[in-house]
Amino acid sequence: MSAFGRLACVSELRRLGVFVRDRTDLHIHVDEHSARLPHRSGVAKTHRRQLMRHPHPRAMTVEVLDAVIDAVRCQDPRSAVASIDSALNMGIMHADDLEDLFAALPRRYRRLRALLDARAESGPETLVRLMLRSLGWAHEVQVPIAGVGRVDFLVDGWLIVECDSREHHSSPEAQREDRRRDLAAARAGFVTLRLLAEDIMWRPEAVLDGLRGLRYRGRKRG
Repeated sequence: MSAFGRLACVSELRRLGVFVRDRTDLHIHVDEHSARLPHRSGVAKTHRRQLMRHPHPRAMTVEVLDAVIDAVRCQDPRSAVASIDSALNMGIMHADDLEDLFAALPRRYRRLRALLDARAESGPETLVRLMLRSLGWAHEVQVPIAGVGRVDFLVDGWLIVECDSREHHSSPEAQREDRRRDLAAARAGFVTLRLLAEDIMWRPEAVLDGLRGLRYRGRKRG
């Protein structure tokens, strides 16, 4: 272990490729009985709780479960659900770990367990799923549609909602494929709404307004 502690919380999850909303802060873990360390430039938060799973003495990072435990407490509830979904989808945390996760968290976090879905392939997908759930709309996740392919969400059987990230949808080839999928969906009678990941994360009210408006007009046409 480094004299300054182990990489932990959102910092360790970010290093592993797990979704976290915060991309800047550095979080480390130090032994709960160690003397208080002098402030280190760039360290946003120091975690001192007893670890659930003990890493190798020379390890520079905490174990995944402990990183997730702290990340849940350091993020807003929706982002916390997205981080857990991401870790489950990547296979670096398993369903069996959830008992230990929620046992280590205060009781108020237990309600989050019912919101988890390991099928989410990105953090923004989880955030949109939670939006749709909060609106009380009937929706399906990761739905295969003949001639179109698998879509992120199908709402009310007619509205396709796709969550586009810069990593997977920014190349010219990807954008052409997306447009062809949208055209195929239109031929089959579906309407497609493509949402940018940055809007999902940082402009959620605008996304909610767009969803409400499109669904309202769709119902009026029906």
